[in-house]
Amino acid sequence: MKDKSDSINDRHRVVRSIKSSVKNEQQIYLYNIASDEIIPVGIGYEKPSALTWSDVDSSLYFAAASSELPEDVDREYEAEWKDVIEYRRRKPNDGSIIYRIDISRKNRRVTSKIHQITHLNFIVSDLLYTLSEHKIICSSTSNVIESSHDLEIYSIDLLNPSSIKQLTNNDEFEVNLRLSKDGKHLFFRTVLSLTGKATSNNTQMRLKSIDLTNGQIDEWGKGFQGNVNDYAIRSEGGVFILGQLGTNINIYVQQSSSKYLTLQRGWNGTYRAISTSSSKRYSSVAFLHSAFERPEEVYFIDHIDGLSSGTRITNENQFLTKKNLPRSKVYTWVNSDDHRMVEGILHYPPGKFEQKNLPLLVLIHGGSAAASLNLFPPIWYMFPHLAAVEGWLVLEPNYRGSSGYGDQFVSEIYSTLLSRPGRDILDGVNRLVRDGIADPTRLNVGGYSYGGYLTNWLITQTTRFNAAFSGAGPLDHVSFWGTTSFPVYAKTIIGGFPWEIPDIYAKESIIYHLDNVHTPTLIFTGANDVTVPADQSFILERGLTYLGIPSKLLIFPNEGHDLLNNPWHSKIQIREQLKWLERYGHVSWFKTTS
Repeated sequence: MKDKSDSINDRHRVVRSIKSSVKNEQQIYLYNIASDEIIPVGIGYEKPSALTWSDVDSSLYFAAASSELPEDVDREYEAEWKDVIEYRRRKPNDGSIIYRIDISRKNRRVTSKIHQITHLNFIVSDLLYTLSEHKIICSSTSNVIESSHDLEIYSIDLLNPSSIKQLTNNDEFEVNLRLSKDGKHLFFRTVLSLTGKATSNNTQMRLKSIDLTNGQIDEWGKGFQGNVNDYAIRSEGGVFILGQLGTNINIYVQQSSSKYLTLQRGWNGTYRAISTSSSKRYSSVAFLHSAFERPEEVYFIDHIDGLSSGTRITNENQFLTKKNLPRSKVYTWVNSDDHRMVEGILHYPPGKFEQKNLPLLVLIHGGSAAASLNLFPPIWYMFPHLAAVEGWLVLEPNYRGSSGYGDQFVSEIYSTLLSRPGRDILDGVNRLVRDGIADPTRLNVGGYSYGGYLTNWLITQTTRFNAAFSGAGPLDHVSFWGTTSFPVYAKTIIGGFPWEIPDIYAKESIIYHLDNVHTPTLIFTGANDVTVPADQSFILERGLTYLGIPSKLLIFPNEGHDLLNNPWHSKIQIREQLKWLERYGHVSWFKTTS
């Protein structure tokens, strides 16, 4: 006879089995501009990873995971392995399937028919269709990126779908795929150089194109010293490039890859996105723009020549202009070790522009190959304006490794991933104190992702910071490399495997210097983060607790590296950061308890 606990366990097993076998049908929603209707179209049970229109508006292509085994194979596998997972074992049909869905609408009734095109042995991240070449273009990715070759671009001939051609074979990460107006050239941006070694040839984001007729790859914007943040295909040929130099992003025009970039005279600040007319008859452009004291809106111009007189077509953030906003300016200093000029942004509390002896928050951007910019931030994890309104002088340092200051500036972080940018930041704080701008008794620091990484490092290097907050920041290089979904990046930025360069792992270590920390630290992480796994935050919290340092760990359920699934999470994150600063930021906890 079974006891009660056995019966309960059996019921739980049945419930788990039923739950695991139930799948929700996935749907694509079509929006009818004329009628303002949203039309659901069922596409089966696999979640699409990418989709694209065909040459007609009644048909589109999409990619979805092909993880389901045939029923007989599935039964054999389950009989042998039960619920055991064999890591790295590929199932016969792991990867993606490309489908075409034909949509028909008659008498307000929508029907669809799905056709399987081909199977691919990788996960599809981007998908495009070109009519002129009658091909599907796609890019690959992986759940765990261990090699740059996990990230490549392929073409599929729709006349012979089993014919799959690899278009790239390099050490770069290709993103933002777009087709030229004639469909014969594929444009994409390259990010990082994922060699697995720390080298001096790591560059900022670049723009390249492939001639789909002969495979030739060209680089656009050659000679540009900044970062290509985005781009758009021009209806009259060539491209618009959103290029970052320092703290500004401007619009550039290039007619062909062999021509020079031409800067378009517009407004100071940041052009964050751009879209162009698809017709050669029109040269109209729409774009997003903001600056320190100019909240972001959408603007429209008939031609790029009128960039400085664009018409605002949205009014979403204009209420902010009626507020007493912080004033901001660019601030520069010199690294005391190698005399590199470093730049950052200072945000003053409202009504206190260029006043002295202000309480300081050092707010560190992620990346590392990103930058703090001349914009009114729409980003959930960077809140300099809000912190300034709360009375803090905010310094956003563009430390070594930041984009917009040349390829060499980006590369100088490799193998010195924390110590060199950490020195940049501390020298910025020192300069603010020497200039009398920052109150040396009220210094604080925080950041997210790479900003959290650097925060974790900085609080082991000095006891000057009263309070700190660290979001999704790695703590231990070895376990970070061993558990992240992007180990090739971790290996590249450090310079090799732990057993190859143990001296660098030790020299740049945070965990082995944790007993130097005397700064109360707020920690937060997404529970499902695989980029910087949550265990890094658990290690930090445990270490600080054992050391008797005030700390708090916030875990956001169902969130990955970016807190994008539940708006309350990012709101609570910012709320708690400001509360932590108010509680600990004005007086040194270490000095008052020692």
